[in-house]
Amino acid sequence: MSEHKVITRAALLLALTLIFQSLRFFIPLPPFLSTFIIGSLVNATLLIAAEKVGLWPALMIAAIAPMVAYFQQLLPLPVFIVPVALGNAVYISLFLTSLRWGRVLAVTLGTAGKAGILYGAFVWLLTVIAVPPKLAAGIMLAMSWPQLVTGIFGGIIASLVVRRIR
Repeated sequence: MSEHKVITRAALLLALTLIFQSLRFFIPLPPFLSTFIIGSLVNATLLIAAEKVGLWPALMIAAIAPMVAYFQQLLPLPVFIVPVALGNAVYISLFLTSLRWGRVLAVTLGTAGKAGILYGAFVWLLTVIAVPPKLAAGIMLAMSWPQLVTGIFGGIIASLVVRRIR
């Protein structure tokens, strides 16, 4: 694929990721439900980007999305950008490196890696940074088992979409 096509596709996938991430501002859904829908869509775009435009453009999307989430006030502190970006990067990297052994294993490993990184990073961060207990509990819930659900559903959506993209 030419460099121009890669850049164009990466830009379109970034735009789509940011649109999905912004849906909660336009579609009134309960926060818990929007976490599953939006998280799955964002994860799907990360894996589609990984497969269709490659590792580095996908990692750029993985890093930009949490920066925008912070400016949208979805992440309460700027330091939270780093573990979310790292979790996204692990999701993409494990997916790509294990894809040769099958899509199910690749999605499973990517999801487990992302969930583990996010949970571990936020457990550590919340012992170092003073955050109100109610906010900390909400963050820890969001960074725990819902990551497994959205990672798997994102992988399923990506699998369906990738089949249709030339």
